[in-house]
Amino acid sequence: MFGRRRQDTGSTAEAGFAAGPVWVRAAAGSVVGNRYRANFDVLGLEPGLRLAAVADGMGDGPGSTAAGRITMNEFTASIRRASAAGIGPDPTALRASVAGIQDLVLAAAAGLSGFTGCTLTALIAEPDPRPEADAAAAWLVQIGDSRAYRLRAGQLDLLTVDHTEAWLGALYGWYPADSPQAAAARYRLSRYVGHPGRPEPDVLNVTLRPGDVYLLCTDGVAEQIDYRPLGALLAAPEAPTEIVARLLAATLEAGGHDNATAIVLCVDHRTDQRTDHRPDHRADQHVDHRADHPADHRTARPADDSRT
Repeated sequence: MFGRRRQDTGSTAEAGFAAGPVWVRAAAGSVVGNRYRANFDVLGLEPGLRLAAVADGMGDGPGSTAAGRITMNEFTASIRRASAAGIGPDPTALRASVAGIQDLVLAAAAGLSGFTGCTLTALIAEPDPRPEADAAAAWLVQIGDSRAYRLRAGQLDLLTVDHTEAWLGALYGWYPADSPQAAAARYRLSRYVGHPGRPEPDVLNVTLRPGDVYLLCTDGVAEQIDYRPLGALLAAPEAPTEIVARLLAATLEAGGHDNATAIVLCVDHRTDQRTDHRPDHRADQHVDHRADHPADHRTARPADDSRT
């Protein structure tokens, strides 16, 4: 665990792992931004588990702190237990993991003041290859409004859905995308960890192909960097550490209106010379930026059944 200065755009040291026929290089980083005194984002980068994840706490109190920490620690622990038992990720187990975390966060909320909840966006790669010789399989777990993007062959795709009223409003034309109503609806989440209805996450199967670049990020990145500039940053022929640093710098240049956290994963061909490796210091990292700050930067409300 370590903290960052508000303008520190450095990223973690590059880490790598093998997944079937591909090699994945990854780096991560986070900044508080210019508006808040503390960071409620949490990230996990665990090459030994082929796991990358981000969580964004909701609210400005101890419930936000607890939700993010419980979610990241427990989700990572569930992947570690499965790995130790020789079990790869599967949708049923991933949903069960989030269900257990929902119970833990809701139990913690009973003894905490303020709102208790967070998002979770995670990628877990499978160790074995897919039938295609050049691709590996991975699973995305999504609940809330953090995001997963993939750049493939020059095309940037948003792979996840925001579980917000704003997303539904854009889909069904409830109000103009640039309206005050849409801006307010961004903060009304229909699914998140800590929701009293214990909603399930979305679980998506994706492929990892050489040349792919994946981005997991909190809304402090997604809401401050537009689609085309985001694609250009991810397409730059640079190391993951440099891409992360440029992403975080771009959020500050856009105003630094929110905490911003990013994990970049670049997929390459695997060679016989490449093996799972760690830097001299521990590469498996939970980056947890937590302190009290006076302003609430996220709110949420339980949604009707039709919006979960």
